[in-house]
Amino acid sequence: MKWLRWVGPGLWLASVPVGVAAAELDGSQLSVLWGVPFAGILLSIALVPLLAPIFWHHHFGKIAAAWALLFIVPFALVLGPGIAAAGFVHALLAEYIPFIILLTALFAVAGGIFIRGNLHGSPGLNVSILAIGSVLASLMGTTGASMLLIRPLIRANDSRKHKAHVIVFFIFCVSNVGGSLTPLGDPPLFLGFLKGVDFFWTAQHIFPETLFMIGSLLAIFYALDNWYYHRREERLPDDPTPDTQRIGFDGARNFWLLGAIVFLVLMSGIWKSSVSFNILGTEVGLPGIVRDLGLIAVTVLSLNITPAKVHDDNQFSWGPMAEVAKLFAGIFLTIIPVIAMLKAGQNGPFGAVVSAVTRADGSPDPAMYFWATGFLSSFLDNAPTYLVFFNTAGGDPQALMTTLAPTLAAVSAGAVFMGANTYIGNAPNLMVKAISEDRGVKMPSFFGYMAWSGGVLVPLFIVMTFIWLR
Repeated sequence: MKWLRWVGPGLWLASVPVGVAAAELDGSQLSVLWGVPFAGILLSIALVPLLAPIFWHHHFGKIAAAWALLFIVPFALVLGPGIAAAGFVHALLAEYIPFIILLTALFAVAGGIFIRGNLHGSPGLNVSILAIGSVLASLMGTTGASMLLIRPLIRANDSRKHKAHVIVFFIFCVSNVGGSLTPLGDPPLFLGFLKGVDFFWTAQHIFPETLFMIGSLLAIFYALDNWYYHRREERLPDDPTPDTQRIGFDGARNFWLLGAIVFLVLMSGIWKSSVSFNILGTEVGLPGIVRDLGLIAVTVLSLNITPAKVHDDNQFSWGPMAEVAKLFAGIFLTIIPVIAMLKAGQNGPFGAVVSAVTRADGSPDPAMYFWATGFLSSFLDNAPTYLVFFNTAGGDPQALMTTLAPTLAAVSAGAVFMGANTYIGNAPNLMVKAISEDRGVKMPSFFGYMAWSGGVLVPLFIVMTFIWLR
């Protein structure tokens, strides 16, 4: 059966005795070749959808499983099932399961809210939607905010000829930069939260950078959209979406569930409990268990209270969420040895990487961390990239939040901001592109989109580096 391909290795490793699984993984003793499966799965995500989209659509789960098995089977045979089990269980219980549960809850709740009625896509209205979405992105996630607002934005501009730029800036602001202030906003920050970073830390430390980016993007967008609207725009004689309904929300009860998600995540970060369970060397605390069970309950409740018509109007399906779940199962598994090697610092196989982001006096260089994290986030995926550089900087959340605060701020900003550089930098980017093309918007090609990001985002990143990251 298909599910055995995914849970079989987990059941096998989970059968290892606790005492055996407690062995430590010394990254300094590992060969860099153990990182090949991790690089392979990330390159597959980046390239196969572009080179063989139909094949990828039907077989992405098998590709992820193949890379995962290519790592875990030799790893268990060479280093022993105890070490393999300890790494597997830690990745599963401490990172993957909480990560997927939160994304699923946000995806389901946002998919249960439909904004009905017709707006008219003037520059003022468009910039307002982008601004509102940028705020919502840190409260309900870039995925949730993108799925909530992209369809109303498309309907508002369906009478305009030139509208691809509207979607491009929506991806910049709502699907990426806007999610930089809380762990709810973007997956990398939630992974940092799971590692011990305080809930409000990013809001306190990269708010000026976020305000600069969002303010600059909205100003550039308004000037560009106003030019299109008044000088080049050819509006259709009849609006494809007639004004037949008042503006309002269907499925509005899901807003209460969004509040419940915020409460549960906050609770898990504030509540300190001595109750925990040791599972093959991984400590699972009671606050995290309560949070995850609560998020599952919120997801189930949303699906049950949301009318079927709302899901139909939103064209809601589990396809995007299933893809994320399968791909990240492979990513979180294959990243185990990479994190261990980075934790070994300059004594490990990735000593050159550590040296590249380290100044001559041995201190980390925030500017290098920002650009290195951002570059990889642009072409791979920003969540595992954040983990890689979080661990490159030492992996100690208390040190990173205090003495190394500029470094953690650089890693956080690089992962979230530069996920907007390409379609593949962040999951909502491709989702927004697919929805827009399905609604008849001719979106830029992969390299066409990069021309937009290179011309708009990169200069802003350079300015930001000189102001905040020297």
